[in-house]
Amino acid sequence: MRRVPGLSTELEDVTEVEYRQLRLENVVLVGVHPQGEQADAENSLRELAALAETAGAVVLDGVLQRRPHPDPATYVGRGKAEELRDIVAAVGADTVIADTELAPSQRRALEDVVKVKVIDRTTVILDIFSQHAKSREGKAQVELAQLEYLLPRLRGWGDSMSRQAGGQVGAGGAGMGSRGPGETKIELDRRRIRTRMAQLRKQLRDFAPAREAKRAERKRHTIPSVAIAGYTNAGKSSLLNRLTSAGVLVENALFATLDATVRRSETSDGRVYTLTDTVGFVRNLPHQLVEAFRSTLEEVGDADVILHVVDASHPDPAAQLSTVRDVMGDVDADFGHEIVVFNKADLLGPDDRLVLRGLAPSALFVSSRTGEGISELRAAIEEALPLPAVEVQAVVPYDRGDLVSAVHETGLIVAQEHREHGTFLHAHVGARLAAELAPFAA
Repeated sequence: MRRVPGLSTELEDVTEVEYRQLRLENVVLVGVHPQGEQADAENSLRELAALAETAGAVVLDGVLQRRPHPDPATYVGRGKAEELRDIVAAVGADTVIADTELAPSQRRALEDVVKVKVIDRTTVILDIFSQHAKSREGKAQVELAQLEYLLPRLRGWGDSMSRQAGGQVGAGGAGMGSRGPGETKIELDRRRIRTRMAQLRKQLRDFAPAREAKRAERKRHTIPSVAIAGYTNAGKSSLLNRLTSAGVLVENALFATLDATVRRSETSDGRVYTLTDTVGFVRNLPHQLVEAFRSTLEEVGDADVILHVVDASHPDPAAQLSTVRDVMGDVDADFGHEIVVFNKADLLGPDDRLVLRGLAPSALFVSSRTGEGISELRAAIEEALPLPAVEVQAVVPYDRGDLVSAVHETGLIVAQEHREHGTFLHAHVGARLAAELAPFAA
């Protein structure tokens, strides 16, 4: 086993340490990697340390084992599991977190050896989501993902495994014809979980019409949409606040924002568009969450332009890019209008920019904190927004100022002139507005 330095999050001040240990779990991280992938495994373990902190834990230590494949029984092998037990005892940890999704049998076997609670990366991410979900839809999505994860991991304990009918009528039993295996407690729990999952799926389906109605209204008025997607803690909410003064929660924490936030913005020539802040991604994002948050991720799939925000100060930005693109591919996002944005550019040196430019040659460098590159980003968004489909020339009567206003708001005006009988407009507009302008065609 090889120690990964710099993972401990314990504080120096003794009183503060004692206060934190009263309320936080002390954890040891463990990961497995094949030969040649040590750097990637260390980055993954550091990310797991950040996840554990966000969930409310103190990381005391982290170890990596090099082996071709994880052990099917105990994840790290029996001998290394005993070494891990000694490390846990030495540092006084009460939880071990594995940097993968463990099979139920692996978790139980590792728990039996190390003698403390064992959880995996998926459990930590689900726990963070459950803490940060605020809206009814967000809470339902997280609960559904948690139940899908829990269902195959139920365990029975002793007598609770058996709830059998039997006995005589006089002894309080159900009498003749009722004796039999009955329903064990674990079966009852599974049935309750499946029932609750069915209720949650129905709830999420019931949320869909309202969301579809809002989206349809935007489309009816031909308002283009821009989705801000990216890795968790890359600065998506900060960027939305910088672009629109949205006032969205900004926090240096993973998954601080779970619920999609939509804000209105305008181009320099007056066209209106929407900016949507979406849930962040992380490597090995549990597939249960991808499914549960599919409705939120649809905002990315349906967007006209995708702002792909990458944390430029991250040690492995290439992994961020590929992770986000993999998840966006699951929701059929259109990469034809993707703008890659390297945020936190104020933390970069000239050499770092050269390396990042090699990952995405057409990317923009911005800083939500200092405002660097924001004007260039606005110009790139304006250029990428789709133009209205129909070109019209019309003389709109002065008593139909509503049509002129609609052209200004949703169309692109080429020329405008005030004439004797009305306002002459040469513009590109949506099909619905073009139909309304047809009677006044010049």
